[in-house]
Amino acid sequence: MTRLISYIDGFNLYFGLRAQGWRKYYWLDLVALSTSLLRHGQQLEHSHYFTARIRTNGRNAADMRRQNIYLEALGTLPDLSIHYGHYLEKQKQCRNCGASWSDYEEKMTDVNIATQLLCDAYEDRFDTALIVSADSDLTTPVKQVRTRFPHKRIIIALPPKRRSHELTMAANGYFIINETTFRRSQLPASVTKADGFVLHRPDHWK
Repeated sequence: MTRLISYIDGFNLYFGLRAQGWRKYYWLDLVALSTSLLRHGQQLEHSHYFTARIRTNGRNAADMRRQNIYLEALGTLPDLSIHYGHYLEKQKQCRNCGASWSDYEEKMTDVNIATQLLCDAYEDRFDTALIVSADSDLTTPVKQVRTRFPHKRIIIALPPKRRSHELTMAANGYFIINETTFRRSQLPASVTKADGFVLHRPDHWK
């Protein structure tokens, strides 16, 4: 069997789903998603999910609650590791009226994916790496892995509405994740944690 590890860019996936209007698929079981993308003869060794906790801006309390519920639900999956980046505060200004405001930009996801990918390659943890992202910043680490480990394969699974010519050309292959795969890879409506607490799919995502 060919060993496969998946690397899931949480924000790239989220914004792809949002752009497509597929909010109903946000309650994703990422291990089930990775498993559904396996080809014949492949075995999923582990899944890595890269994200950052939303920072409050005074208007996003409901978004923060939904994200926390989702992250707790993902924490019940035994074959998934969650890696956190952070948000960096940035000042933005309107070019027309001059008004300024604070906004936040997610940082570290691409660096964390690259680091985990390279570490796993050097420690020979996979034969095939499946990267769920269309972030062109991952092009260089993909090229480095392929150069140093020519017998390992890297496949790009593109989220909806996300494309990167540079990244897909750097990999061994790529494909677009279809709607059927998302529909079949949902968590149960209720997820029970180890302590018995029950998490429910947010109504906003139904």
